[in-house]
Amino acid sequence: MSDAIRGTARGESPVPLSVLDLVTVGSGRTATQALATSVEIGRLAERRGYHRHWVAEHHSMPGVASSSPAVILAHLAAHTRGIRLGSGGVMLPNHAPLVIAEQFGTLEALAPGRIDLGLGRAPGTDGATAAALRRSRTPDEGADDFPRQLAELTRFLDDDFPDGHPYARVHAVPGPVQGPAGRPPIWLLGSSGFSARLAGTLGLPFAFAHHFSARNTLPALDLYRESFRPSEALDAPYALIGVSALAAEDEKEARRQVLTGALSMLRLRTGRPGLIPTPEEAEAYRFAPAEREFVDGWLANVVHGTADAVRSGLDGLRERTGADELMITANAHGGEARSRSYGLIADAYGLPDGPG
Repeated sequence: MSDAIRGTARGESPVPLSVLDLVTVGSGRTATQALATSVEIGRLAERRGYHRHWVAEHHSMPGVASSSPAVILAHLAAHTRGIRLGSGGVMLPNHAPLVIAEQFGTLEALAPGRIDLGLGRAPGTDGATAAALRRSRTPDEGADDFPRQLAELTRFLDDDFPDGHPYARVHAVPGPVQGPAGRPPIWLLGSSGFSARLAGTLGLPFAFAHHFSARNTLPALDLYRESFRPSEALDAPYALIGVSALAAEDEKEARRQVLTGALSMLRLRTGRPGLIPTPEEAEAYRFAPAEREFVDGWLANVVHGTADAVRSGLDGLRERTGADELMITANAHGGEARSRSYGLIADAYGLPDGPG
């Protein structure tokens, strides 16, 4: 299965480059437009030699339209031909393992050999929404039970519950019960050490959310590599990191675009989630001192500027972390700026420009 996990570096990039798509909805835009942009980015990423296109589960966030990764991935699969598609991730405690096995078994049947199943243990939302999703007054309970849920999901995907198990006659369909079939490789996602250690112990690939947890990146990657035990999936560690990056024709325009994402994150963190503001709204916003401190800290972790500056920043990050793959998320108000950024980064690395 390692061949389905390890990416291929293209052009002058020392590691594979991939896309993390949050399906953001800007002020004055609609979810329909955001989803159409995701298709455009998927096609661009495939044409330009990006290795994967992942979408991430979020809930109750007006500016993010990716509450149903499996549905979006099916749509992307119908509009692309070869790029790997996956979840970055599905929040396992929000769902019954059998449901995820059925959804991703269906995706694997629709796009054989192209699907990744990335799993997280956070709710992808606030506590009240998590309780509504999980029908529980103690939403943290599912996160604490993550290893057991993961083991159950893996058995459903492999259809190998032992005799005597309550689920021995329960089958995830589509799946192996119908005959020989591939299955999506499982990735563990994290922003701290828990999933890093678990991924290492189980010999699974690991994706770290550097784009919003930069302080924990090096400790988590070290823990993953130290904990790693070879498995049927991998014979050596494979670590991907999510990176917030945006390229534009000049530094000023890049700064205008990334400020929209920073203001959106400030509002989310202070309990005021909404649509992604326009560059004009972000520029006109009067930041209080504490807000300015937050925004400046957030932007310090966003690689932005001209295409060459972004390439330099990404190369430096890879060298510091030893990441095996970089997954780029471009957060901005409009789809045009995001698509343009992925194209400029591809140009900077000399990635191929194949047929559309």
